[in-house]
Amino acid sequence: METKERPLKGAWGITALVFLFMLINFADKVVVGLAAKPIMEELGLTHEQFGLLGSSFFFLFAVAGVAGGFLANRMQTRHLLFGMAIAWSLVQFPMLATVTLETLIICRILLGAGEGPAGPIALHALYKWFPDSLRGVPTAIVAQGSALGVIVAVPALNFIIVNYSWHWAFGALGIVGLLWAALWLVLGREGTLVDPPVAAGADGSDRVPYRHLLTCPSIIAVCCAAFASYWGLALGLTWFTAYLVDGLGYSQTMGGNLFILPWIFGMLVVLAGGWFSQRLKTKGVSSRVCRGAFASATVVLGGCVLPFIALVSEPGIKVALLVVGSAIGSSIFVVTPMIVSELTPQSQRAALLAIATSIYTSAGVAAPWAMGKVIQGATSRQAGYEHGFVILGGLLIAGGLIGLLFIRPEADRERLAARTRLAPA
Repeated sequence: METKERPLKGAWGITALVFLFMLINFADKVVVGLAAKPIMEELGLTHEQFGLLGSSFFFLFAVAGVAGGFLANRMQTRHLLFGMAIAWSLVQFPMLATVTLETLIICRILLGAGEGPAGPIALHALYKWFPDSLRGVPTAIVAQGSALGVIVAVPALNFIIVNYSWHWAFGALGIVGLLWAALWLVLGREGTLVDPPVAAGADGSDRVPYRHLLTCPSIIAVCCAAFASYWGLALGLTWFTAYLVDGLGYSQTMGGNLFILPWIFGMLVVLAGGWFSQRLKTKGVSSRVCRGAFASATVVLGGCVLPFIALVSEPGIKVALLVVGSAIGSSIFVVTPMIVSELTPQSQRAALLAIATSIYTSAGVAAPWAMGKVIQGATSRQAGYEHGFVILGGLLIAGGLIGLLFIRPEADRERLAARTRLAPA
C-alpha cells in the first residue's frame, strides 16, 4: 500500500530523460514549419503543396502509433524508446543533400511513422513509476517536452536556417537524437509499479474488451476535445511562422523568434493546469471535475478568443489573440492520457493510449492541408490565414463542449466494471 502512495525510487530521473525524449520529438516536428518560407522558395512550392508537406508527417503517424502501443503491451518500453530515437535521427540526414518535394515528403512520412508511438509509449513508461493520483505533475512535465522542444530548439534552428541553410537544421536534429539515444542506453530503466485492476471478469482476468473501452463516452469525449486542440497545434507547427512572415509581413528572423510565444504560454498553462488538476485529485475532487470539466472549459475559452483575430487590425494584437486562443486549452493534452489510464487495465494501457493519441492526432493529417486550401482560395493571404483560424475556433468550441458534457470517468469506470463482471468467461 505504501509504494502506491509515492513514486518509485528514481522516478524523477526517468521523468527527466523522457522529458528530453519528447523535447527532441517536437523539435523534429517544428522544423518544417519554421523553415516554411525558404523551403517554399527553394523548391518553388505553392501554399497547397506546402500544406501537403505539413500533412505528410501524419500519414502513417496514427497507424504506427496504434501498432507501437500494442507492441508496448508486450515489450519493455526502454527498448522501444531507444529504437524510435535511432529511427528519428537517421531519417533527418537525407535532407543534408539537395532534395525534391517528393524526397521531403517521404522522409516526413517515415519520421511520422517513427514518432507516432512516442507520446503514448513515453507516458506508459512513466506511469510504471507513478501511481494514478500522482501523475498530474509528471505528465505535465513530459508534455512540456513539446513546449521546450520549441522554445529551446527554435532560436538555434532559426539561427542555422538564417545563417547557413534549412538543410543543416535537419542535420542538427539528427545529431541531437543520436546523443539522446546514447544517454538512454546508459541510464534508461523499466518501472515496476502495477496499477490496481479496473475490474475482475468472470474468468478472473482484469482485461476489459476493447469494444467497451473504445465506445466509452469519457474516452470518446476527451478524444474529441483533444482532436480540436491538436488541429490548432498542427496549424501552429506548419503555418504559424508562415502567417507572421507571409501574412503579417514580419521578417524571417522575427517570425522565427515569435514562433516560441504560443509554446511559452502553453507551457505555463500546462504546468499550472497539471499541478492544479493533481492538487484537486489528491484532495478527493472527482476526475470529472478536476480532469474533464477543467480542461474542456479552457478548450472552449480558446475557441471563443480566436474569431477576434479577423476583427482587429493591429498585427501585435492579432499575434496575441492567436497565442492565447491556440494555447490556453493545452491542458487537454495532460488530462487525456490520465483519463484513458484511469479507465484502462495496465495490461492494455499502452495500446489504448496509442489508439487515443492516434485518434486525436489524426487532426494533423487534415489541418495543414486544409489551411493551405483556404489560403490558396482566399482574396488575400492574410485573409486566408485568418479564415483558417476562425474555423479552428469553431472546432475548439465544439470539442470543448463535448468534453464538458460527456467526460465522466467515475461513472464510466463503474459501467466498465459491471460489463466486465457480466461478460462470459
